[in-house]
Amino acid sequence: MGAGLVSLPSLASAEEHPNSVLTALSPTTISGFVSTSMEWNPGTGNQNLPLYTPNGASSSAKADGFNLDVVALTLNKPVGEGEWGAGYSATLLFGPDAIGFNNSAGTVPGDFSLADTYVVLRAPVGNGLDFKIGTFAAPVGYEVYQTGSNPNFTRSYGYEIEPFQLTGLQMAYQFSQVVSANVGVANTWNAGINNRAPNAESYKTYLGSVTLTAPESMGFLSGSTLSGGIVNGYNTLASAVETSFYAGGTIKTPLKGLSVGLAFDYECIGANQVAGVMNDSAYQYAAAFYLLYQATEKLSFNARADYLSQSTFLATTGLPAECLALTGTIQYDLWKNVMTRAEFRWDHALNGSDPWGPLPSLDNEFVLALNIIYKF
Repeated sequence: MGAGLVSLPSLASAEEHPNSVLTALSPTTISGFVSTSMEWNPGTGNQNLPLYTPNGASSSAKADGFNLDVVALTLNKPVGEGEWGAGYSATLLFGPDAIGFNNSAGTVPGDFSLADTYVVLRAPVGNGLDFKIGTFAAPVGYEVYQTGSNPNFTRSYGYEIEPFQLTGLQMAYQFSQVVSANVGVANTWNAGINNRAPNAESYKTYLGSVTLTAPESMGFLSGSTLSGGIVNGYNTLASAVETSFYAGGTIKTPLKGLSVGLAFDYECIGANQVAGVMNDSAYQYAAAFYLLYQATEKLSFNARADYLSQSTFLATTGLPAECLALTGTIQYDLWKNVMTRAEFRWDHALNGSDPWGPLPSLDNEFVLALNIIYKF
């Protein structure tokens, strides 16, 4: 994503020293993107679609029409030089895909949210220990909120069942070019700035992950990554303790431009209460396989096959107990700074007793989408 230095006008001043405010702002960069889409869902009854949006909201609002998805604006200052460097990042989201993503606790979700908004502090410990304080993406999962950074436009089942934004403290350390890790503590398992668990004084959410990156000495595998992570804490939406496990990575192949991706998510949901009714503990898991081919500098082909199984509808209302999806995406970047993608997706409910619904009862859903993103 391109970034431009914040430009400030020259100010005539008799002062000998530069203005402290201007000096502080000068390293700040502004970047972001505007995402739009067009979707066609063949057939009728498109009010009951699978979940493939970035915020877990109903996909039906985007069916059979033109959409402004989201506008993202990021202000960023990298960690400064020196042993005690500091920096910050603030991403502001506007539009339908921002609704409910990460609003302040107790507020009514609106068309504005925050993502990855934090202060970074570096301590001179070994190679440098970074502390991230604020709200940040959960360290688990193959896909991310920024749709242009994913191989496909629609999200996988694994993304839908993962925690995707936390508020707390995270510590990151780069052991070497091969091994990096982070650990942290947050308020709750689910998104919501300043959310609190019922017993907030003593109960928090804990997280950690490890990433391995293949060095140049490994030939065609150079740059391949493997990672695993865990997030355990209280989900205020499900009124239950939830534990998420993730393992996955992207492996390069001997064929130039071809990579494969693997992702596995597993969730344990403790005994919970929904609408005043107690439910037993449950599970959810999702597996995905990605085939990624960069044919030319501008042309790429990406395919994904993913599968979901769950014992409850708690966290993914609108998904059957067992389902799969096949997604194919063609990307061609004709205009400068513009990502253009055409995508076809087929979702199939494997358990006939609970297809996409409740009404109409359909075992299959299809979507044909065009996604256009301008990055700046």
